[in-house]
Amino acid sequence: MLKILLSLGLLMGSLFAKETLTIYTYDSFAASWGPAPLIKKAFEKKYDCKLKFVATDSAIGAFRKVQLEGKNTKADIVLGLDTNTAELARKSGLFAKHHTDTSKLSLPIKWNDDTFVPFDYSYFAFVYDSNKLKNAPTSFDELANMPKNFKIIIEDPRSSTPGLGLLLWVKATYGNKAGAYWKKLAPHILTITKGWSEAYNLFLKGEADMVLSYTTSPAYHIIEEKKYNYKTANFKAGHYAQIEIAGMLKSSKHKDLANKFLNFMLSDEFANIIPTTNWSYPVVKTKKGLPKAFSLLYVPSKMILMNGKTVEKNRKAYINEWLKALAR
Repeated sequence: MLKILLSLGLLMGSLFAKETLTIYTYDSFAASWGPAPLIKKAFEKKYDCKLKFVATDSAIGAFRKVQLEGKNTKADIVLGLDTNTAELARKSGLFAKHHTDTSKLSLPIKWNDDTFVPFDYSYFAFVYDSNKLKNAPTSFDELANMPKNFKIIIEDPRSSTPGLGLLLWVKATYGNKAGAYWKKLAPHILTITKGWSEAYNLFLKGEADMVLSYTTSPAYHIIEEKKYNYKTANFKAGHYAQIEIAGMLKSSKHKDLANKFLNFMLSDEFANIIPTTNWSYPVVKTKKGLPKAFSLLYVPSKMILMNGKTVEKNRKAYINEWLKALAR
């Protein structure tokens, strides 16, 4: 009788257990100070479920983790890739089509993708401390011609979406002369990190004069620290854009809930969380609007963004060119 009661108890427990949606993402998104905690609270309340974020050191790392786990992965969604890595992810065959209405998106480009849904965007830029650096470079040429002791921190394009964004930014600017530019810039590169968090933390510790980040990064210092000295080096020729995306896996056992999350990413509730946690622009306009600090940020007059298919076709060649140029 006791065994029967225990079995019934376990059965009833499993029947009434809340459904769990698992999302693989990058470390800063899942951090205690990132968007994940607030998103988790809001989504769980709305859908009476459990939301679990699994952090890796980068979005590309999250995707690679799913690839390694294959059909046995516990992930339902990968969040944090971008338009530069979308085709790489699509070619893997791991992602399912979404059922999300993207007609009300507010992006700098038109969106037409039946697999991936965007959730925020910004522009890559070099961040510096204006108390220490008075005359920031306004172009890649000026950056490469800074004094010999001037150092920058960048991210690896093989493991980091910002690193890949910089690689493409340079390629779009210099074309066939990109390799020559990297050789010229090389003496100024203090280190190349695996992900954004490591790079930015090193910069804040004073290890380098500038770090590759985003035009929206200064908003964090203004809002959270009341500091106005962190600024971006504004390049006259334009800045490369990043549009971050999320996709549902074919192997997900919770596709209905996963689709609800992708739809939730385009809600006012989600969009209002993004500016002051992921320090980026939301992809939909809300009644609340952006925090006042965002009006102080530099908005590039020219957006640079390569076609995703072009990126995937040439990504390995661009990376090999970069590796060869930086080899010492």
